Amino acid sequence: MNIKIHDIVRFIDDVGGGRVTRIAGKTIYVEGDDGFERPALERDLVVVGHEADTAARADRYDRPMTLRGVLKPAEPEPAPEPEPLPPPEETPEGELLNVVLTFEPREPKRLNTTTFYVTLINASNYYLQAAVLTRGDDTALWTTRWHGMVEPNTQEDVGEVSHADLPEMTHVAVQYIAFKQGKAARLKNPTLVEKSLNTSQFVKLHCFMEHPYSDAPVIALDITRDDRPQLRRLLDSESGELQAVETSGVHIDDREPAPRGHRKRQRAGHRTEPVVVDLHIHELLDTTAGMTNADILNYQLDKFNETMREHLQHAGQRLVFIHGKGEGVLRRAILEEVRRHYNYCEVQDASFQEYGFGATQITIHQKKS
Repeated sequence: MNIKIHDIVRFIDDVGGGRVTRIAGKTIYVEGDDGFERPALERDLVVVGHEADTAARADRYDRPMTLRGVLKPAEPEPAPEPEPLPPPEETPEGELLNVVLTFEPREPKRLNTTTFYVTLINASNYYLQAAVLTRGDDTALWTTRWHGMVEPNTQEDVGEVSHADLPEMTHVAVQYIAFKQGKAARLKNPTLVEKSLNTSQFVKLHCFMEHPYSDAPVIALDITRDDRPQLRRLLDSESGELQAVETSGVHIDDREPAPRGHRKRQRAGHRTEPVVVDLHIHELLDTTAGMTNADILNYQLDKFNETMREHLQHAGQRLVFIHGKGEGVLRRAILEEVRRHYNYCEVQDASFQEYGFGATQITIHQKKS
């Protein structure tokens, strides 16, 4: 008998073959690839190899080959790295930080049911590592809505909110650090700004306005304007509590103390920063239903006169009234009120950089007896 155990055989008159596992008399048992033994006679089989030789060949070709044998297959070339993006284009005005958070209705014609896109706009030459947080009136704890990097002169989609989310968004905070990559730059202060959000405006179409940084009407919250954080919150070193303070736009680390003996004394309670009053009717009332244009104008003038009377005793106090451009009706009415009742006060256009077009500044002077 020429066939031995562990021989690799093939069937002569049939398909298949396998390894000889045992021999009983004239019966040879062949184990196929399926693991089952199949009996056969020696005359029906032909030897094609031996298990040891087959294993050796397999081992030979499975091993990495040396230079004496078959060369090792070449490793695939690594994918080329993507070309780096060009550095952001800088602008002269971009050296001042301008940061805005906007809310844009997805379906402006369905304000009662639509959702709102929330966008953080970085109109500066600086990168911003930023976070957007919100809270409702019934809690002191804040929820982080988004955090990440905003590249220079870009806007970042920070989420989409529904009417169900609005009760938890009556207060909005944005905090960020600003920096440049790969080049020297002026240092910018880390900033934290908290704003109140009148969520009732989200169902009033006239509250969504054109904005220079947006292609569609939006509700916009100014976070930083020309490097000046709007209503920034700072840590009080004595109480350890966060307190809202108005900023003058001068960086804290850039302020120079006045020479000793030349510092001005201030009366307690006297404000050196301007008092800003927005006379847009949607900032004063939740609804104007049933009011005529004359009623609206009279309400705005009542608010103007109320603010003037409140500060008439504070000589040097500046009051900024935001009335918008429009047709100039409210501005003319304010100027007429000043001419008739406060002609001893100084009137001028307010800073465009701080308040845009449509704002008037009045400086209080003492009435001459």
